[in-house]
Amino acid sequence: MGVPEGDRIEMSQRERDILKVMNGVLKGDRTQAEAGRLLELSTRQIRRLQRKLEAAGDQAIVHGLRGKPSNHQGDPDLKRQVLQAYRLHYPDFGPTLASEKLAEAHELVVCPQTLRRWLIEAGLWSRKRRRETHRSRRPRRACFGELVQLDASIHDWLEGRGEQLVLITMIDDATSYLMARFYREGTVQTHMDIAQRWLRRHGRPGALYTDRHSIFEPQDKGQALPEAETQFGRALRELGIELIRARSPQAKGRVERSFGTAQDRWVKELRLAKATTCEQANEVLERLLPAHNRKFAKKAREHNDAHRPLGPGHDLAAILSIQEERVVTNDYTVRFRNRFYQLQPPPWPGLRGGKVTIECRLDGSMAIRFQTRYLPYQESAASKAAPAEQAQEEGRPPEEAAGERGHSGEKAADGASGSTGEERPGKGRRKPAANHPWRQGFKKGK
Repeated sequence: MGVPEGDRIEMSQRERDILKVMNGVLKGDRTQAEAGRLLELSTRQIRRLQRKLEAAGDQAIVHGLRGKPSNHQGDPDLKRQVLQAYRLHYPDFGPTLASEKLAEAHELVVCPQTLRRWLIEAGLWSRKRRRETHRSRRPRRACFGELVQLDASIHDWLEGRGEQLVLITMIDDATSYLMARFYREGTVQTHMDIAQRWLRRHGRPGALYTDRHSIFEPQDKGQALPEAETQFGRALRELGIELIRARSPQAKGRVERSFGTAQDRWVKELRLAKATTCEQANEVLERLLPAHNRKFAKKAREHNDAHRPLGPGHDLAAILSIQEERVVTNDYTVRFRNRFYQLQPPPWPGLRGGKVTIECRLDGSMAIRFQTRYLPYQESAASKAAPAEQAQEEGRPPEEAAGERGHSGEKAADGASGSTGEERPGKGRRKPAANHPWRQGFKKGK
């Protein structure tokens, strides 16, 4: 029984070749074994084709589902609901993240590959082709805590709804375990804060891998100073953590790739949560991090933990602080940031004229340390005194205060020197001494 002319389907070149060979079998000019050898098919398949051709004619070569919907296609109603929810709620989400959100929020379960195909068919998603680069990837470290990468990402995390935020991330090289937090600025204090959180939770890692920002590498007019040390580098040295500075973004590619994932997924999560402040963003992040680590973290090659515990000599509040040295004056005061601080008794040997270390800690407090002792202090009334009065309290002549800057940053009103001889308020005219050369006159002949 033949197929009507209007229902005939165009054959492919392969199907026409099969029909050409099988016509010889139907006519008795070619054996089934010979046909199987030419078509690279078994004799059983040739017999099956022969029976189909004898029963249905030439169109039996064409697959029965050619031009018809697949028996394994998805539910059309599900596809319609998924595309409608995607257009309404997740127009810029990737297929993988969108499939997760559709299952969580709308109970529409569809695998990412199917969703990607549906979105491409509907013109809602396009394949992102990336230029292939040849690099040999550095293998992961063997143990958790052997190497931790640290970096910051400046991005429009809140999409203009609120504050400008910086994401600072620490990621373990062996497992991709991640700790992150949003801050308003990417300063040395904020980097110390997230390092403190990692240290209190896991201990001291073997090494920290960073870029060459001035927070980690001292610089002068853009030139690195290899012999100098930053506040962050000093803190790592005291903790016994090696600091490794990368020479390219690709060298610390693990943390860089994590920013790509965060800028795609977390921006949308913050949008769904309607976060507008740094505090709200961190609340969302604390909720996302456990699931993120479960999804993306890897298993280390070795089960040992390379973190070392914090010892009794590791006072994190003191180590992770901004430290500066100052000299103690004869009256046991210290000047710091245009303020005077009076040190309280007892007067330790070597304190007067010695150096103390001032620690500006992350909680906003300040401590003054002499060698290994912390000294009690209080702000002195001299912080509000005039420059001349300050000089008198410090045992210096008032003239030395004439050119000094006051605590407000303004220069004294009487100028840099008193050589003009003009009247100055409250001070009288400066007169040369009796033995001054000006008073000796000139000898004859000179």
